[in-house]
Amino acid sequence: MNISDLSNRKIFAVSLNIALPAALIIAFVGGSVLFFGADLTIPGAAAFALFLFILSFLIVYLISARRQRDRIHQLFNIVSEIAEKEFTDYRKIKPKEIQDELDLILSQAIRASETVSSELERLNKIENYRKEFIGDISHELKTPIFAIQGFIETLLNGAIHDKNVNELFLQKAMRNVNRLIFLTKDLMDISKLETGELKSDIREMYLRDVVLDVVESLQYKAQKEDVELRVKDFGRNIQVKADRNQIKQILYNLIENGMKYNKPGGYVEVGIKNHKKDPRKLLLYVKDTGVGIDKKDINRVTERFFRVEKSRSREKGGTGLGLAIVKHIVEAHGEVLIIESEPNLGSTFSISLTMSSPVLV
Repeated sequence: MNISDLSNRKIFAVSLNIALPAALIIAFVGGSVLFFGADLTIPGAAAFALFLFILSFLIVYLISARRQRDRIHQLFNIVSEIAEKEFTDYRKIKPKEIQDELDLILSQAIRASETVSSELERLNKIENYRKEFIGDISHELKTPIFAIQGFIETLLNGAIHDKNVNELFLQKAMRNVNRLIFLTKDLMDISKLETGELKSDIREMYLRDVVLDVVESLQYKAQKEDVELRVKDFGRNIQVKADRNQIKQILYNLIENGMKYNKPGGYVEVGIKNHKKDPRKLLLYVKDTGVGIDKKDINRVTERFFRVEKSRSREKGGTGLGLAIVKHIVEAHGEVLIIESEPNLGSTFSISLTMSSPVLV
């Protein structure tokens, strides 16, 4: 039995349930009026009541069936499609005005269909994200784990007694252990950001204090990399609305990225500039003199685990998650990330921030 047959039966039943009691009431009232008011005999009144019953039943039934048919068909289609996880755009048939209970039920059914459809779409995205994420993690974990395993096996097979290689192998194994630690931390961060578990605590904060704090903590690392860290001076009283710790994390990621892919004797500069389109905002930028990014790769560098040059990135110890974390934090703030870069000329990463009060910078 198909949906049309079933819905036709239901239309018949609904119309019958409406027409039958209505016809009975009309026949009873009409027969009684004629019997008591027109002094008809019982058989005459009964015959007229039967006529009224048949006539009123047919009229009410036909009007009811005609009025309910399309809406009940639509309800059956909507409910059956929800059960089969197939969804159609029902906005065209949604009642513009609620005239009766059936219109209300039809409107709610359409709303339920739209809700279930969007929820299934969201769940499918999460499932696809989970599969991709597990695949990416598995791939990224294999390299340091296999490297550590190889160094330890070599040491256990006798190299541990060779003073020329044992310390070197242990240092290499330790570098891969540190890489696993960084990868695990970044994985936890990006997982919380992408699932919405990590919330932003937006408050007013002095931007200059945060920038100087991060730059100062990275000065030693910059000296080891032979990269100069610069802060382009700006007003100490400039306040922005943001999560202090998350802005710090953005700066750490961008500055370390700028140092990692820089040239000996190069520099990384942190500063602010006016937002050309919105006077309520400013742009916090991190500019480097590094290797730069090809134009075709700019839109992809914020993807999880994407590397412009995989071998060079792994050599530098990158997890491939730093810029993805930056992007998610920026989006969680309702702000934008702007990337400008030229190969061999360096890159500039700018994030918009909302000022507490408009100030010329």
